[in-house]
Order: sequence, then C-alpha cells, then structure tokens
Amino acid sequence: MSPPSSKRNSGSAITAGIDKLDYLPPNSPRRPLLAPDHDDADSHRQSGDTSYAGSFFEQVAEGIMERDRERLQRVVLRWLSFAWAIVNCLCAGSITAYSLYGHLFQSKLHYTQVQVNIVSIGAELGLYLLVPLFGYLCDRLGPGFPSALSGLLFGFGYLLAAFAYRSGPPPSAGGHGWPFGVMVLAFAAIGMGTSCMYLSAVTTCAKNFGRGNAKGVALAVPIAAFGLSGMWQSQVGSRLLYEKNPDGSRGDVDVFRFFLFLGILLLGVGAVGFFTLQIMDEEEMIDEAVDELERSGLLAHDEFFSQAADHHGYGTMATHDLSDSTFDFLQSEAERLKAKAEEEKRKKTWLLNEETRRYIMDPTMWWLAGGFFLVTGPGEAFINNLGTIIDTLTPPHVSTNTSPATHVSIVAVTSTLARLITGTLSDILAPTSVSHQHRRGPDSVANSLSSLPPAEQPRRFAVSRIVFLLAFAFILSLGQLLLASGWVQNHASRFAAVSALIGAGYGAVFSLTPIVVSVVWGVENFGTNWGILAMTPAAGATLWGAVYATVYQRAADSAAGIERDPEDVLCHGKACYASTFWAMAVSVWIAMGLFVWAWRGPGGWKRRGVAV
Repeated sequence: MSPPSSKRNSGSAITAGIDKLDYLPPNSPRRPLLAPDHDDADSHRQSGDTSYAGSFFEQVAEGIMERDRERLQRVVLRWLSFAWAIVNCLCAGSITAYSLYGHLFQSKLHYTQVQVNIVSIGAELGLYLLVPLFGYLCDRLGPGFPSALSGLLFGFGYLLAAFAYRSGPPPSAGGHGWPFGVMVLAFAAIGMGTSCMYLSAVTTCAKNFGRGNAKGVALAVPIAAFGLSGMWQSQVGSRLLYEKNPDGSRGDVDVFRFFLFLGILLLGVGAVGFFTLQIMDEEEMIDEAVDELERSGLLAHDEFFSQAADHHGYGTMATHDLSDSTFDFLQSEAERLKAKAEEEKRKKTWLLNEETRRYIMDPTMWWLAGGFFLVTGPGEAFINNLGTIIDTLTPPHVSTNTSPATHVSIVAVTSTLARLITGTLSDILAPTSVSHQHRRGPDSVANSLSSLPPAEQPRRFAVSRIVFLLAFAFILSLGQLLLASGWVQNHASRFAAVSALIGAGYGAVFSLTPIVVSVVWGVENFGTNWGILAMTPAAGATLWGAVYATVYQRAADSAAGIERDPEDVLCHGKACYASTFWAMAVSVWIAMGLFVWAWRGPGGWKRRGVAV
C-alpha cells in the first residue's frame, strides 16, 4: 500500500489527509511572508463591524446628550434671565427714594421748595417721555442693550448728582457750588435710566414666558419688585450710609455717599444685565411670526409669484422655461394674491386706526383719563415730597421721631400689596365679560338683548372693577384728609397711617386702570390705548408738585409767629401743606365722580352692556 501523497507531490485538488508540510503554524519560519492571515482578517473585519456599529450608536447617544444639554442650557439661561430681571427691577426704582434726601436739598444746598420740585419734575419727565423710544430699543436690539444703557444713564446721573451735592449751595443761593441746572440734568438722566432698566426687565419676562401658562405671574413678580426697590434702598441709606450727629447718634442720610452707592450699584446691575438678559428661542418666535404673516398673505411680490407657481404645479420649473401664456397667467395670479394680501394688510391697518379713533373719540375715555390724572397727580406729589412734609410736622428745633426712609418703605409695601390684591380680586370677582363687547353700540341689538333678564339668574357673586377703583380712590383721599385736617401735626407718629392709606390707594389705581382699559376697549390696540392714558401721571405730578411747592414756599416766606434761623428755608406748621391736601382730596373726589360718570352715565359702559 503506497503512502498518501501530498498536494505538492500529487497536485490533486482535495486530499483526505494533511501532510505535516501542509500545515504551517502562524509563527513558522517557513510560512510565506506575504501570505494572508485569514483568521486575522476575519477577526479584524468582525471587530471593524463592531466598532462601526458602536461608533454609530455612540454618535446617536452623543447627539441626544448634546440636545439635552442645549435644552437644559436654554432652560437655565431663561430662568437666569428671569432672576436678573427681578434684580433689575429691585434696583431700578431708586427714584422713589427721592423724599429720603429731598428735604436735605433745602437744608444743605439752600434750594427753595420750588427748586426741589423742579428737580423731581425733571426726573418724572425723563421717566415718562422717552418710554416709546426705550421700548423700541428693547424690541429691536434685545433687552441687553437697554440694560447697559440704563446703567450708563444711572451712573452718569447719580455721580453727577453726588458731586453737585458735594460742591455746596449753587450761586443762585449765594454759594459757590455747581449751578442748579446741573442737578436737574442729573435727575433727568436718572429718570431715563429708571424707565430703560424697568422696560428691559419686563420685556425679558414677557418674551421668555409670554407664550406659556405663567405669563401673568412672570410679569407680576418683576412689577412688584420694582415697587419694593425704593424701600430697601432707603433703608440702606438711612441705616448704613448716614451722617453722625455731634452727640454720636445717627443723623440724616449721607447724600454724597448714598448717590455714589446708587450710581456704582446701578451701573454694575445694568452691565451684568447686558450679558444675562437674553431672549430664549427668539428664532423660533420669529419663525412663528413669519409663518403667521405668510398665512395672512403679507408677502413680497416675488414670493407671490412663487406661491402662484407652486399652487398651479409650476414651482419646479424655471421662469424662462414657461410659455408666455403660462407666465402671464401666473403673473395675474400673483397680482391677485398680492391684492388679497394688501387687502388683508389694509384691513388690519384700518382696524387699528379705527380702534384708535374710537378710543380717542369715546367720551368715556376722556372721563377715565381725567379721573386718572386727578388721582395719580396728588399721589405722585405726596411721594416726591414725603421728606419735606415730615419736617413741617414739628417746630423748627424739635426733632421728629420718624424718618423719610420709614415712610418710603410704608408707601412701597402698601402700594405693592394693593396692586397684587386688587389685580387678583378683580379677576376673581369681576363680572364675566363677553368677547368684543367693546364694539357694541348703545342702540345695538346685542346690547338691547343683554338688558333683558336672563332665563336663569346667575348665582355668582360679582363686584365691578369700578367699585374697587372707587373704594381705593376714597382710601387715598382719606389719607389726604387726615393730613390736611391737622390730625398729624405735632404727632409725627401718626403720619404712618397717612403714608399707608395714600400708598394703598395709589398702587391700586395704577393696577386697576390698565385692566379697565383692556376690558372696555379690548386688547387689539392695548399698547396704544394704555400708552395714551399712561402719559397723564407726568402731567399730574408736574401740576400738583408745583401747587405744593407754591403753597409751601409762600408759607415759608411769611413764617408768621415762628422763630427760625435767617438761612433756614424750611417751612414748619400746618399752613405749609393743609390747603394743598384739602385741594388734593377734592381732586380725588372729582375723579371718583368722573369714574362713576364713565361707568353709569349716559353713553357709559353700563348703558352699552360692557361688563367691567
């Protein structure tokens, strides 16, 4: 039996056995260097397949993690912006602490009461007159830029005011300090900074949370914080940045250091707001607005042509490939779409113009505006002159047992609480309003039907918002009556009741009036409507500030039967303020009559069937 032959010897394709020379171990020196290692190739291919699959799933996981990180980052930035918006508002209302040092302008700089009120009026005008411009900047450039601008305005204003105060009495008062106009300029910048910082914060909250379910709270919190800013700043000034009396006791606020503190603080807050106040998902919000415009047909001319081409199945063809008849047809379709969009745009413009015209031509708007003017003016004048009023309550050489800082805090707290309480209660207890009720005429069929008794009498207890408005306006006048009657004279501790009553009434009126505007005239043109009405506090503060200053200065010049230093420009006694606050109380009562007339008078809201 012959031995089995090998592949090399026999050349056969398949053998039953394996010769020892046919099997070469991987590390054999006789193994060809270029021979492929099939086992290594297979294992490498398997590991490669595994690595490719692993890298794919790793990329998916990394993509999910990156998306989650971005979402978390947006949430964090949104809440960080909200938190810093509250900080902005907590600092922006520094002008409300004016009465903390207003009387020191008289005693240290020898300003007259008229000059003290001119300074506050300059701040009021800076606060109110440029509101549309600052709102435009917030919408166009984002809230960060106005926040930084407000910091610069605050820093410039308070630093200028600090050194103007330190320079001493102006030449008009016989001194060698800076001119009086420098202080007016400084406070005009402070007023502009107040408005700019406040709007940047409120705009941030409105745009970041305006599309959610918590937009009411998101706006109420910064507005309430703004009302509290004067309280804590006045406490810092009176308890930390004060001058020491000769006996070592705590005296008045050190105005120079207080102004430096406010200038540096607000400059820093505005600068930080430049980086932290951001609008999250603004691109998405803009895309939604663009989509809404496209659905409304407000498109450009070339887009109309594309829309017509897509609609008729020519969207994928180039313009030069279309026949003349097809091109003319699409051109006519584009013109039709453009005409339709222009009609929609014209309709929108007509609606807003018509709403503005109806608002201005509505007599009840003027009754409401007149009442708002007559209520807010006395309130603004009282807040701006708290310090000088307190000094009139005691004889010249008798110190009072209270301070302006305390009453600034009382006004701030009661005003803020009144705004929150009346806003909430009026929403809960006010009668239910019907959509587009403000477009009913007094002789309309809908209004006639609404006057008929319903099939089932509603059991829900309802209180009109005008009732709340009248009640808190009367509370405000009650505080003015207590002051005008002399009940507080020589009893400075009783002044807290006056501050609380006026603060509560003032805050509630400012909360209820914009709500009434939105209910009576709708929300389509609310910005314009409320903007027109919101200009009246500046005029009211100017008028009643001038009235108070005139009465005060006249009493100070006469000073019948009162001994005082020749250089003392302060007024002491009931005559300094009594007639002013009697007139203010009468002004508020007239305002209440105007509110009632707009509500229940001929052609009033009750007659129209408007549930307010």
